Amino acid sequence: MSYTSQLRELIKKVEQTREKRLGNEFPRMTPEEKEDVLSNYHPDHIEEQFRDAKIGPNKGDKFPHELCDVIEAHPSIDWEQFDTSKIDYDVDVLVVGGGGAGASASLLAHEAGADVLLTTKLRFGDANTVMAQGGIQAADKSNDSPATHYLDVIGGGHYSNVPELVRALVSDGPYVIDWLEDLGVMFDKEEDGTMQTRHGGGTSRKRMHSARDYTGAEIMRTLRDEVLCRDINVIEFSPVVELLLDKEGKAAGAVLYNFETQEYQVVKAKTVIITTGGLGRLHTQNFPTSNHYGATADGLVLAYRAGADLAFMNTVQYHPTGASYPEQIEGFLITEKVRGLGATPLNIDGEQFVYHLETRDVEASAIIRECAKGKGIKTPSGMQGVWLDSPMIEKIHGEGTIEKELPAMVRQFARFGVDITKDPILVYPTLHYQNGGILINDRCESSVDNLYVAGEASGGVHGRNRLMGNSLLDILVLGKRAGKNAAEKAKEIDNEKSELTLEHVKNFVNELEEQGIEKTKTSPILIPDYTKREEN
Repeated sequence: MSYTSQLRELIKKVEQTREKRLGNEFPRMTPEEKEDVLSNYHPDHIEEQFRDAKIGPNKGDKFPHELCDVIEAHPSIDWEQFDTSKIDYDVDVLVVGGGGAGASASLLAHEAGADVLLTTKLRFGDANTVMAQGGIQAADKSNDSPATHYLDVIGGGHYSNVPELVRALVSDGPYVIDWLEDLGVMFDKEEDGTMQTRHGGGTSRKRMHSARDYTGAEIMRTLRDEVLCRDINVIEFSPVVELLLDKEGKAAGAVLYNFETQEYQVVKAKTVIITTGGLGRLHTQNFPTSNHYGATADGLVLAYRAGADLAFMNTVQYHPTGASYPEQIEGFLITEKVRGLGATPLNIDGEQFVYHLETRDVEASAIIRECAKGKGIKTPSGMQGVWLDSPMIEKIHGEGTIEKELPAMVRQFARFGVDITKDPILVYPTLHYQNGGILINDRCESSVDNLYVAGEASGGVHGRNRLMGNSLLDILVLGKRAGKNAAEKAKEIDNEKSELTLEHVKNFVNELEEQGIEKTKTSPILIPDYTKREEN
């Protein structure tokens, strides 16, 4: 599906302004302008899209309706009849989730001498990690420092981040890059062997390390191979449907559901690490999403029932550039690396309306504002968007740059007859990242003893907005810390005689009933249902 004749006419306006834009950088917003566009157009500021939680540790806090629906749903298992005494697996460390955070946690726990079991909902590696394209931040150049990186992260998060978590993120960054390279990640390099780095939105230094435009896939490939080579036990297609606690209320295992056999299994563990990712497939405010199909907030549901505190759940990141055409890839992520290379956002008149590397929340809000003003472009199916002028990259860096730097993006659009080296891309914000999550400290400990969290399921490090490239860094820094600390804690625990219980689930159900919340929904969802059912 190539561009229609109507869209071709609009592309002419983009082409007419290209030379003029080439030498004129659009001004950045002032702090006042940023506050104005965020408060008036960012989805986080639409009050009616949130409601107060009625139960649990965060009772009274505002959550998106879609998250409240799963947090305040009834358990999916018959907890009253479930037998927790039949143990199928007995391990030191249970890792729940098979993305980059889960893989790195497993590796570090294994290195620390722990008997590790990793269980994952889908295949090992089916996660947002493998879909991350643009790069990973780390302050490892002579003109940069962890302190400068720290200031960028804090500023990008609107000064709301948990400082100790940001300190951990930026301090461990350079070591993570070295670790990945030692494991075999093929980063982009200059001819002399030094790492290539580029800017991302909201960064004051070029610290974005990349592997073309499939950085996450390259990292996940390497981590997955390493886990399998070390004979760490991995169970696929077996999501956790409930955490298990001991009589003292400490995390002590989990209930798995095997998709293939449709049987439940009980895992007893000295420590548990949640690395289940985010909530993209809940489609908050009906936005399309860039997330993989398993991103249904399972970890939040499980931890919340067990008594863990959540943080920053009233803020969600909408990536400014999700594909709005062709419709077959609606929501597909157009990596920030495209803008980092110089592609600029333009309205229907071919005019730039925002600096191309503002922070993601500001950039997304500006795009939403432009469309609200009637300056967006309508697609044949009624979607809307703005142009992202990808051919500008060739003008700035020379012919062949897009094919070299963005090969996956070129192939994805070529499937539908769109050549992004010659034509701009139609984009609109897509639900991309869960800014908040389960509150942790810099040891990745939650408020529930022996329950650790890493990656997108955790909350606090990014505050109210995440900068590009800090998610891949987050999953590795926190994943490694969670694995190491969970393994060390497991050495101190003798759970041979401990009794596994679902008492916390009973108490949670009692809270639901006291609030009059009937059993109309169950969670965790596990897999979103996209089938359309006719109303009776």
